[in-house]
Amino acid sequence: MLVPLAKLSCRAYQCFHALKIKKNYLPLRATRWSSTSAVPRITTHYTIYPRDKDKRWEGVSMERFAEEADVVIVGAGPAGLSAAVRLKQLAADHGKDIRVCLVEKAAQIGAHTLSGACLDPCAFEELFPDWKEKGAPLNTPVTEDRFGILTEKYRIPVPILPGLPMNNHGNYIVRLGHLVSWMGEQAEALGVEVYPGYAAAEVLFHEDGSVKGIATNDVGIQKDGAPKTTFERGLELHAKVTIFAEGCHGHLAKQLYKKFDLRASCQPQTYGIGLKELWIIDEKKWKPGRVDHTVGWPLDKHTYGGSFLYHLNEGEPLVALGFVVGLDYKNPYLSPFREFQRWKHHPSIQPTLEGGKRIAYGARALNEGGLQSIPKLTFPGGLLIGCSPGFMNVPKIKGTHTAMKSGALAAESIFNQLTNENLQSKTIGSDSDQLQAAKDCTPIEYPKPDGQISFDLLSSVALSGTNHEHDQPAHLTLKDDSIPVNRNLSIYDGPEQRFCPAGVYEFVPLEQGDGFRLQINAQNCVHCKTCDIKDPSQNINWVVPEGGGGPAYNGM
Repeated sequence: MLVPLAKLSCRAYQCFHALKIKKNYLPLRATRWSSTSAVPRITTHYTIYPRDKDKRWEGVSMERFAEEADVVIVGAGPAGLSAAVRLKQLAADHGKDIRVCLVEKAAQIGAHTLSGACLDPCAFEELFPDWKEKGAPLNTPVTEDRFGILTEKYRIPVPILPGLPMNNHGNYIVRLGHLVSWMGEQAEALGVEVYPGYAAAEVLFHEDGSVKGIATNDVGIQKDGAPKTTFERGLELHAKVTIFAEGCHGHLAKQLYKKFDLRASCQPQTYGIGLKELWIIDEKKWKPGRVDHTVGWPLDKHTYGGSFLYHLNEGEPLVALGFVVGLDYKNPYLSPFREFQRWKHHPSIQPTLEGGKRIAYGARALNEGGLQSIPKLTFPGGLLIGCSPGFMNVPKIKGTHTAMKSGALAAESIFNQLTNENLQSKTIGSDSDQLQAAKDCTPIEYPKPDGQISFDLLSSVALSGTNHEHDQPAHLTLKDDSIPVNRNLSIYDGPEQRFCPAGVYEFVPLEQGDGFRLQINAQNCVHCKTCDIKDPSQNINWVVPEGGGGPAYNGM
């Protein structure tokens, strides 16, 4: 059955006109997914449906308590903690009293941190020259460096010569979540006020437009957007300088890019999604200190990506393995998660894992744009550091040391301004465009997971420890609830159900009539931000859930 274009919505008509469909009929694929019934409401978040227009919020007090600090830092990752530590070190060295407050959306410091990670220790050693005496968890110096190109059945070794960016001599394999947790302890010992479980939900501005600080998220809101009897407003934190260290594709940084036009003089940022597992393997196959990287299979020549396999020395035969896929891929049928599972069956990888046990899983977006994609870092009242603006050294495949260094340098600049005593509170081609229409691409047939080396998605998400309060508005918000079906599903066959590494997005049949609707399983979200980056309609806006929700990574 063919449906005349005249019966389609204006939005759907514009989509097909843009695709140069000149006939007055809709193709069979789009007809199958389309529905003439009303679009069910998916998004209930107040950022889409303002509370001042919702009668259920009449009479609810919206007053917030405010605190004053010298510096507020958003995000307790390597960059944010480095800035906090360096500020307090400088304050102690110069006999100054500076109040530094750091908020982190994870329930525990390090619980949302995920990286490979092979650490270049240069910036860390500058910050903590006595780290060995203090017991920092750098337990695995790199002892062997390997690189290879994979074909479907073979591995072609590539030598890593001294001086090449990927030479890891002098580096350490670390569980970055554990290192970040240790850095949090050092920060608190220096007097930094660290607040885990408090998600920064809003940027606050002075009347002159400069950044005033942040507000943490409100709590006690029902899933349908109505207030609970336990509703409480978030806390306002005002500062002379606010540092945004949210990590890759921070949701507050996105607002700042637009407000202050910070990307006017740089190239668009590009991204990848990194998926990671931890395994306990047979001790006979364990090579502590070995670093192994590959490119090639199972990705085709048009898709950027690669893998890592690191052997840690943590008192047990532990390996960290992962797979990165550039989010500029074109085929909407590609699933980064399933490419990762398929990679583990390569003849050069599978023997290491056979007889072992997978103990953890997680995923996170990462920057890949490089130097030319770094935006303007400063704006009135604040600045960006770390992976938020994109301090990733792509040739080295490392960003932790640059994130730390950016935080330390920011702290030194801020300290100089603060101690001058003249700083008032008022001063201081995207990846989503790359997908092709589903009709122009070939579906990818992925092998069924065997439950030994490769696994299904939901059992993987279970290992991430992800948990959210169920009765709260979904933090994966849609600017227009009709777009997932009318555009993403009809044109791209619903790529969100494949690029999400946690099964958050599902297209399910309508309860009445023909067609489908998008179901958002927000409780599964591992906070990777991939959906906000890769959505071809740029209709998804990731905002923070209630503080403490999300993954509970243990040294990922």
